[in-house]
Amino acid sequence: QAELGKPQRNCYTLPGFDFSYGLYIHRTDGGVPEAIGHWNTVKPKTALVQKMPRDFITMNRGALKAGYTTAHEFNLYYKAKDIRRKDDEYSRFKRCPPKVPADLTYGITARPCTPFFDLLQHKYKELWMEQQRALTAAQRTEKKKKNKVCETRTTFLRKLPLPAKEESFWHLPRLEKV
Repeated sequence: QAELGKPQRNCYTLPGFDFSYGLYIHRTDGGVPEAIGHWNTVKPKTALVQKMPRDFITMNRGALKAGYTTAHEFNLYYKAKDIRRKDDEYSRFKRCPPKVPADLTYGITARPCTPFFDLLQHKYKELWMEQQRALTAAQRTEKKKKNKVCETRTTFLRKLPLPAKEESFWHLPRLEKV
């Protein structure tokens, strides 16, 4: 039965003070004192000394100066003289960051305030009405252009008929030259 004058409890009873929540991982978990006392931070990695890519432009120039012309001779020259690119030329991370002014703010600028005076004067309605009037006027002129009849050969010939041919009687072809 519920206790008199108190709301009924709808939760479980918690375990005692000696109970630890979560998983315990042997050898790596030091518990709460370890978490409070030490921060497991990621240590910065030292830059791995990596082989720079080959500088083929310089090697090709050297091979041509040496008088090599075939692909086999070029490969032998590449094995003999392995020239690599310079570090500062290859890496874009070693360049200085761009100089920016001290008062520069990064991000998107805030939207300008809504002018309430224009709202009270119904200026936006007037602008919209002007746009609609200009649009309807443009549509009317477009419609007038469409109603104009295009000139075709038939209409052109109706206006300016061809001159009538002179009527000639038919003659036998052998009597034409007579």
